[in-house]
Amino acid sequence: MGKLLRAPLLAGLAVLLTGAQAPAPAQTAQDANERPATLQQSTYGWNYTRRVVDIPMRDGVKLHTVILIPKGAKDAPILLTRTPYDAESMTGEGGKTGDLATALHEYDNADDVIVEGGYIRVVQDVRGKYGSEGIYMMNPPPHDTKWNPTRTDDSTDTYDTIDWLVKNLPQSNGKVGILGISYDGFTSLMPLIDPHPALKVAVPMNPMVDGWRGDDWFHNGAFRQNGMSYIWEQIAKPDNSLPWTNNYYDEYEQYLAEGAAGEVARKHGLDQIGFWKKVIEHPAYDEFWQDVAMDRVLAKQPLKVPVMLVDSLWDQEDIYGATAVYRALEPKDTDNDKVYLTLGPWYHGQEIDDGTHLGAIQWGQDTAKWWRMHVLAPFLAHYLKGAPMDVAPVTAFRSGTNEWLRLGHWPQAPSDTKLYLKPGMKAGFDRATGGEQTADYISDPAHPVPYVPRPDRVLSYDDDHWTAWLTTDQRHAAARTDVLTFTSDVLTKPVTIAGRPVVHLNASTSGSDSDWVVKLIDVYPSMVGTEPEMGGYQFPIAMDIFRGRYRESLSDPKPITPDKPLEYSFALPQASHVFRPGHRIMVQVQSSWFPLYDRNPQKYVKNIFFARPDDFQKATQKVTVSGDNESYIDLPVVAN
Repeated sequence: MGKLLRAPLLAGLAVLLTGAQAPAPAQTAQDANERPATLQQSTYGWNYTRRVVDIPMRDGVKLHTVILIPKGAKDAPILLTRTPYDAESMTGEGGKTGDLATALHEYDNADDVIVEGGYIRVVQDVRGKYGSEGIYMMNPPPHDTKWNPTRTDDSTDTYDTIDWLVKNLPQSNGKVGILGISYDGFTSLMPLIDPHPALKVAVPMNPMVDGWRGDDWFHNGAFRQNGMSYIWEQIAKPDNSLPWTNNYYDEYEQYLAEGAAGEVARKHGLDQIGFWKKVIEHPAYDEFWQDVAMDRVLAKQPLKVPVMLVDSLWDQEDIYGATAVYRALEPKDTDNDKVYLTLGPWYHGQEIDDGTHLGAIQWGQDTAKWWRMHVLAPFLAHYLKGAPMDVAPVTAFRSGTNEWLRLGHWPQAPSDTKLYLKPGMKAGFDRATGGEQTADYISDPAHPVPYVPRPDRVLSYDDDHWTAWLTTDQRHAAARTDVLTFTSDVLTKPVTIAGRPVVHLNASTSGSDSDWVVKLIDVYPSMVGTEPEMGGYQFPIAMDIFRGRYRESLSDPKPITPDKPLEYSFALPQASHVFRPGHRIMVQVQSSWFPLYDRNPQKYVKNIFFARPDDFQKATQKVTVSGDNESYIDLPVVAN
């Protein structure tokens, strides 16, 4: 009996001991993952709170919105920017930094003004870009035009966004301002069509306004070829992840080899893109371009929201738009308290960057910093916080003397002082004597005039090659035989201009179409003691191009009668400059500006985008420099 009892006892003890020493169950792959299933970023030490919201629009589409709220904010105004350039990267790429100023030190952020002003910063992706839902259209036309079949546009989306913000941000005072540069300048203009009651101020900087007259896509009918890569990258993918391919270091060589702009587009696949199809279908200033030009759109609307339009005098991308909107809105400002204008000595968007120089031209001060502190900051504080303001209706920088001016209106003077092009390649304020004479040159599309010294590198904001090309020394062009160069005597007294110079070019061509490029240039003395490298520098003040087929009508092109002198009249960009004593005034005339602008074949074809190789031909160009039809530029000269 004893043996029988002992065996079960030992067996139970063995089981007990075995269970105590059994290994734990094997870990799963998820158990071995050292990254937690959910993670919350530490915001220790941050001086702001970051919220990300997908705000619903009236049609149910949600727009990705990043909201940065300064720590401790109370009754703070909201500064909104709507962009196709990625709200996440413009706000510190999802929170890489806990410092608000560092997070905002990106494109389109005047971070010093925003941070010091204590504003709630909101940046939103427009429809169809980056984190936002919906379809994408380039600069969507107003929804009540036939060019937009949807019920929404950037005006309605801004209205719906502001409505959500003022209802869901208890830290705000319910007042909203909108600002932005370039495309974001366009999205800062669109809300003025039907503004939300909480929108108290708008600051469109270098806005895209009229893509045909003088902003991104054309200048007076001449197509800007570098826009093709932008169109591709902006539309091909929501996040701009599909690059425009380029196998050339020198874009001059590329565009010359690849042919007319339509052929370039085909080779690069651009003919798949909807907006490109609109561009090539509308080469003239027809109803399409007129209906979407923001100066024309806003001219039809009542003026409800104070606006400051910011223009860069050497804007290499959107030099036309800001002052065009100013001309449209200023007559509505009967109380002189809603429409403001800034003209700064900057490239496109330089007002939020370092403004001490533009290319080789030194200003002797940080013009951008000065403007942000003395104009932008008090302007925003006045309309969003009720602070007092002493900002002039027009703040304009005057190059030459390098000073800021406070003005009541712009331009300061009409264009009524004639600078004549004269025989012997002279320029002067008195007419030439004697009978009619011409200055002649041969324009050859096979050897077009480069717009910058070669090699023409791919566009980049990394150096002055693109940003400052409008201040490039023009001696590279003056050395060519297909560029006419007219130069005044050395000035003995200053000549000050403030407004748009207007070209009155009397010329003939042996072809049936022609482009005309006219440049107004300040020639420095041969020796400049304090800046020896500037000796003889040919500093462009205002330059532009005009496509001859639009001489009679911008919307109805016509062939040019060969060898018949005709007048071509067009305005150059705004200028605010002093030609100083010891300097000379120069005018250059040429018929190509390549590859920035597509080549005119100089033989009339229905659509230059599809010109064939055998359409391109040499032409003899003759500019009238004396007689009753002597060519001249009307300068907006003001008293010194």
